[in-house]
Amino acid sequence: MNTNRWPFGVYYALLSGLLLGALLLSVRVGAVSLDFSDIGRYLAHAFRHETSGNIREQLFLQIRLPRVILCTLVGAALSVSGALMQALFRNPIVEPGLVGTSSGAALGAAFVFVMGQTLQHTWIGLAGPLLLPLFAFAGGLTATLIVYRLSGVFGKTNVNTLLLSGIAVNALGASGTGFFSYVARDPQARSIVFWNLGTVSGADWNSVAVVGVSTLGGLLLSLRLGKALNALMLGETDAGYLGVRTARLKRQVILLNTLLVAVATAFVGVIGFVGLIVPHILRLLKSADNRFLLPASALLGGLLLNMADVLARTIVAPSEFPIGIVTALAGAPVFLFLLVRNNRKLQKGGFYA
Repeated sequence: MNTNRWPFGVYYALLSGLLLGALLLSVRVGAVSLDFSDIGRYLAHAFRHETSGNIREQLFLQIRLPRVILCTLVGAALSVSGALMQALFRNPIVEPGLVGTSSGAALGAAFVFVMGQTLQHTWIGLAGPLLLPLFAFAGGLTATLIVYRLSGVFGKTNVNTLLLSGIAVNALGASGTGFFSYVARDPQARSIVFWNLGTVSGADWNSVAVVGVSTLGGLLLSLRLGKALNALMLGETDAGYLGVRTARLKRQVILLNTLLVAVATAFVGVIGFVGLIVPHILRLLKSADNRFLLPASALLGGLLLNMADVLARTIVAPSEFPIGIVTALAGAPVFLFLLVRNNRKLQKGGFYA
């Protein structure tokens, strides 16, 4: 059976069904297992605004449920960001972590962890709970712009320069984060260390609200760029002939990428390789059409990150394994495979696409 002939809607339906199954599994398993009958009763109580002193119900409503929703939103944000960056750089081995967005956001967040209390009485303190995502956004945007500027050669994106620039910017971000870890007090240092490993254990309804706005808003805006990104895959010159304002499109993609990654990173830490793996899987399954990749990446990203979180919660239960380590163990071999495959194509006369 040739599944490539299936319309996009079939894939959306399949991915939605798999995501729903992953959500049901994720809310059920953990250090405390919950029955589906109990979950249904707890949700009914929540819809009726009934309160209960049941500790298992509070665990579900205040810890497990926001964690699962946040995990879905973060997976969607990272995956959509990966699809956007791969279309912008016209290369399938690009992901937000490689171009410095994550390390820049990590540096901004580390600054807030250490200096936030010191600055709370100044005008910066007016940002309140948005202080962390704002600084993460600023750090991620700065890092991404530096890498993008350095990787452009004669109007084309040089992949070797891109990777080298990403390595340099990531090293700078890591050194800055390491400096703040060194000067931080013990609780602050531990927060930075665990945050850099990636975790959704601190999920609450406030973080769900902020990440939900950025992820859903970024996804809706990115869907409008699908056709233009398809044209950009032909090259900037040809895209210009087709009526695409390439300079404006680049700015929009960079801002969207930074919004999606920086806000998500600010609340869950650095989670790598999700943005690399998900778009590539979808290209193999169906199509490189960005009109398909962007919404499908959101669904598959939420699915895969939830499954990684289930593994992180159960592999060393009742303790918890950092989810960033799980995604790195799965994603690093895939990245190496793509890098070798891409180099072989270039040796045969391919181009950066």
